[in-house]
Amino acid sequence: MLMNLFKFKGGVKPPTNKTQSVTLPIAQAPLPSRLVVPLHQSIGGMPQPVVQAGDKVLKGQLIGKADGWISAAVHAPTSGTVLEVAMHVQPHPSGLDALCVVIEPDGKDEWIAHGPLDYAAMTPEAVREHLQQSGVVGLGGAVFPTHGKLTASKTIPMEELVINGAECEPFITCDDLLMRERAEEVVRGIGIFRDLLLPKKVLIGIEDNKPEAAAAMRAAVQALGETFVVVQVPTLYPAGGAKQLIRVLTGKEVPASKRSTDLGVQCFNVATAYTAWRAIAHGEPVVSRLVTVTGNVHAPRNYEVLIGTPMGELLKLAQPHPDTDGIIMGGPMMGFLVPDRQVPVVKATNCLIAHDDRLFPPKAPEMPCIRCGACARACPHELQPFEMYWFSRAKNFGKTQEYNIFDCIECGCCSFVCPSRIPLVQYFRFAKSEIWAREREKNASDQAKTRFEFKQLREEREKADKAEKLAKAAAAQAAKKAAEAAAAAAESSAAPVADTASAPTVTTSTDAPSATTMEATAGPRAAPENDVKRATIEAAMARAKAQREAAQPKNTENLTPEQQKAAADIEARRVSAHLIEPEPVAPAPASEKPE
Repeated sequence: MLMNLFKFKGGVKPPTNKTQSVTLPIAQAPLPSRLVVPLHQSIGGMPQPVVQAGDKVLKGQLIGKADGWISAAVHAPTSGTVLEVAMHVQPHPSGLDALCVVIEPDGKDEWIAHGPLDYAAMTPEAVREHLQQSGVVGLGGAVFPTHGKLTASKTIPMEELVINGAECEPFITCDDLLMRERAEEVVRGIGIFRDLLLPKKVLIGIEDNKPEAAAAMRAAVQALGETFVVVQVPTLYPAGGAKQLIRVLTGKEVPASKRSTDLGVQCFNVATAYTAWRAIAHGEPVVSRLVTVTGNVHAPRNYEVLIGTPMGELLKLAQPHPDTDGIIMGGPMMGFLVPDRQVPVVKATNCLIAHDDRLFPPKAPEMPCIRCGACARACPHELQPFEMYWFSRAKNFGKTQEYNIFDCIECGCCSFVCPSRIPLVQYFRFAKSEIWAREREKNASDQAKTRFEFKQLREEREKADKAEKLAKAAAAQAAKKAAEAAAAAAESSAAPVADTASAPTVTTSTDAPSATTMEATAGPRAAPENDVKRATIEAAMARAKAQREAAQPKNTENLTPEQQKAAADIEARRVSAHLIEPEPVAPAPASEKPE
């Protein structure tokens, strides 16, 4: 079937160096002396160890439980004894350690009980969960948990499912050999993805320098009665990038701020489809992968290798030349020199290249940028690498973000064409790591500030609650004392005069509502508070009345004139000292008023 293919901007054509490792079929690598299995081998959460030193494990047994939805489980690559769960150097440019499960093989390679699943009877959710528990991740290099990409959008219909068999990086041939020798299982795995996503079309993209793989895939598609379309795309690096392959096959250009699913497209690697089929049809978790061993060796070849195998032991199978001075994991464009030969093979390890100065001669010294624009013309994402370089070098990381540095996929096209031999990708990696570090510091600072503010708010709330409780207790105590004082005052001031007690008079003021009126208009919620206030006022009035009665002179009926005069003098002094109010003077009769 002929298709109209599209082009992406930029790209380069480095020497492929693929023919050396495709002359022999895939071989099984022997059991190593020990296996060092990192727990964190995918994008997402850090799997939690479920074994400890001294445990006996079987091949395929769970040793690292997935931590969250975007995470994938990790399994024992063979049967043996767990020596330790400890930090070991990992295959990463940083050379930092990672938590690993170290297993000593017993030589039996004994599997756990496993078998095929009834795929037709499983729900899509059960299939995705099984793939997660089987540790299936993207084996094209991104190692994103596969189950997380197998949920179709509820709003955007899936138009195309793109299967990536381009394998554009030089030296790497593991996907090529996989499609040649195990095409039927790859196609069956693609069928699983098709059933979960329900796309209108399934497109399998393979570079045109792999005619044998394309022919094998077409034959498998026809034999299984599928309608998948195998398309050979021009050999141009990095045609194997997900966005670039989507552009070539569908004409859709995925913006930097969007995912391919927003355009109705999803992309998977052929090796990912193969491991998904093994997990469903055989119940086998991901415990091994195909690895190309090539470079400065006598016998380059593709091997099926257990995860955790030390790279130095694997390299010996290809008989490296004596002048080999390092190992590159990945291809020469995007790969890196591993920090130690004992670092283990992980799920992201698709190629090991024996390094020497003859194959990879040292670069001449870096020269100043001449702003020729060659890097911009080669960039497949239409960025401006020379601008990002200047700002990365000046540590002006804000400006690098303005030039969309995080859209860079670090493909190495800019470094490959730079006439000044500037390692541009290294500058970009440095800038990204610094930005991430500052973001982590800022997030940590923001979280600390949030915790401090929350603590202050909690303490203030606790103080307010305590003050409110004390106020309520004081009000209740005051009400109790007021009631007791009112009762005592009522008993002491009770009069035997029946006619005055039977007709009490109530004086109301027109300026202020009565307590009864206020209580009626305040509503049911204010009633308890008004009762407390009224009781407090009545208690205060009773205490004042009792004080006035206690202050009145007593036994003043039979005083001599001298005693009456002395009492009048005392009363006058108390009035002048403002200790008491003067007695009101009755108004004089009208006949006595002055003219």
